[in-house]
Amino acid sequence: MSKDTEVDMKDVELNEMDQEKQPMTGGAGNGDASSPTGAEKNGSIKLKIPEEIETKFTGLSKEELLRVAGTPGWVRTRWALLILFWLGWLGMLAGAVAIIVQAPRCKELPAMNWWNYGPLYQIDVQAFSESKNLKGVEEKIDSLGQLKVKGLIIGPIHVAPPNQPESLDFVKISSEVGNLDQFKELITTAHKKSINVILDLTPNYLGTGPWYSNSSVTNVAERLKIALVYWLGQGVDGILLSGVENVATAVPTLWAVIRAIVQNVAEEEKRVLVGVTEKTSAAEVSELLNSTGVDLLLSGVFRSKSMTAVDRAETLQHLLSSHNQTKLAWNIGDRKEGHLATLVGPDMVTFNQLLLLTLPGTPVFNYGDEIALEDKDTKSPDMLWDSLDDKDTNGTAEMEKKQRLSCSTFFKTMSDLRGKERSLQHGDYIPLFNSTSTLVYLRRWDQSARYIAAFNWHNETVTLQLSHPELPKQAVVLVSTDKASLAPESDVELSSLRLSPGQAVLLQFPYIA
Repeated sequence: MSKDTEVDMKDVELNEMDQEKQPMTGGAGNGDASSPTGAEKNGSIKLKIPEEIETKFTGLSKEELLRVAGTPGWVRTRWALLILFWLGWLGMLAGAVAIIVQAPRCKELPAMNWWNYGPLYQIDVQAFSESKNLKGVEEKIDSLGQLKVKGLIIGPIHVAPPNQPESLDFVKISSEVGNLDQFKELITTAHKKSINVILDLTPNYLGTGPWYSNSSVTNVAERLKIALVYWLGQGVDGILLSGVENVATAVPTLWAVIRAIVQNVAEEEKRVLVGVTEKTSAAEVSELLNSTGVDLLLSGVFRSKSMTAVDRAETLQHLLSSHNQTKLAWNIGDRKEGHLATLVGPDMVTFNQLLLLTLPGTPVFNYGDEIALEDKDTKSPDMLWDSLDDKDTNGTAEMEKKQRLSCSTFFKTMSDLRGKERSLQHGDYIPLFNSTSTLVYLRRWDQSARYIAAFNWHNETVTLQLSHPELPKQAVVLVSTDKASLAPESDVELSSLRLSPGQAVLLQFPYIA
């Protein structure tokens, strides 16, 4: 091949390479309209580019994070955040400790037993229910639960012909009231409702003297020891004995054994020994509390009709200052003296309910005292069981029924408060005012709500100016026996507390540090 030929071949190769570098044309001729790209000139191609391209953030990879985390800036930042966290935590801890240290400490609760947390309720088995036996009492346990009573005093139910000590049988239940199986079922049902059962074992309860005569006390007390073991074994939670001073004074050695049988049990099985005396003076009652060693002592200190508000205040102050309030029991009516409504009058029943349920100690009520049941020809009248659903065409009877239900509602309200509020359970008793017809006292406990109980026995309206360092200017009416003059939930000025004749009121105000 000649040199000219080689040169021509190189020109061809170069031309082909130049053609590849040239822009693409739209067709064989410039501006050929028949070509699909005939509108394009100079070999350019028209491309559609999106205005916005969505970018998805995928974060840093593990290697990138490790690379960044080791830089001095991030190391200093982490240490600063860690230090701030612990400083904040220590600051909150120091603040909490400061609040705890500066806050007033709660007062330790005093030792109390089940009979200190609410009222006791004494019944006559034959008068209490329609069936007039122990089975009938069991059927009424739900009603007693609604009254918030803590203990049910039963009896006496043992065989004891009047004034015949030789026929006394402590461990035999009188056929008139039922049998042992009924009694045990009653105890079981009562316990399910958190009601304890106290058995009255007063020996000669139908006779003229509770222990017959002085010559028979020793023999009767010996027989009582055996009976106590028997009845406590049946599940009773306490024993009541009337005329307690007779046996405690006549046979002190035997009395110590009787006490030990009832009282010396494990704490979780605590049983109560209730003594009853007819003594009425504070000095005599105080002496008996010391000499008998009973858990509760019922007396006649509130039964005197000539007792004034000043007398009541002095009696309370004397007993409360010399004895633990857990040993004091208060009542007005009982099995022997009769019902509350008969002793104080139907209109004063709620008045005295409020008194008994706000005093330090344990209130004791006779059956029917919650509905103002009155004695007629007997001190053991039949209990009246009412319901708002009952239909009665006699207008007077209907009105009396509503009054009983209203009285019962008042009792339930007060009993519920007594069982819940610490100031009423075991709070301090502080006299605020007393005159011949008016008594006012404060009940307080540590940081719990405070209560003022005010009573006016006078037949005229009184206005009291209560003053005490712990009293605020105002208090709230919680319960009132006269809602027209002092309506519940209303505010009253303590500097001008107005009480209508025969009115009692319970006021409340909060604890202020």
